[in-house]
Amino acid sequence: MHVKRADRVGVLVQREISDLLLTKIKDPRLDLVTITQVRISDNLQSARIYFCAAGGDERKESVLAGFHSAVGYLKRELGCRLELRNVPELKFIYDESFDRAAALNEVFETMHNETN
Repeated sequence: MHVKRADRVGVLVQREISDLLLTKIKDPRLDLVTITQVRISDNLQSARIYFCAAGGDERKESVLAGFHSAVGYLKRELGCRLELRNVPELKFIYDESFDRAAALNEVFETMHNETN
């Protein structure tokens, strides 16, 4: 089975950004942030980086501001670490799937408690 280059680069970008968040970036707005998925366009020009954060939706804006201030550093580090000729433009998107799962879990818990 053939895996697209964009998918392979996406996995590498996810791994490297996660490592940078853990080891290099000291911005408190980016504490307890998890990169959940990276989707890169087929031409490798843009990357959509999905993240979730402890504290949920309330922290979304501050985390986005932290990523906005760190985007230049992240691109430079990705270029060095991955040896890419052109580093894709990075767009950070809050992954709401974890919030929806938590809300559904609350509904199921409430239904379970009402039946017992």
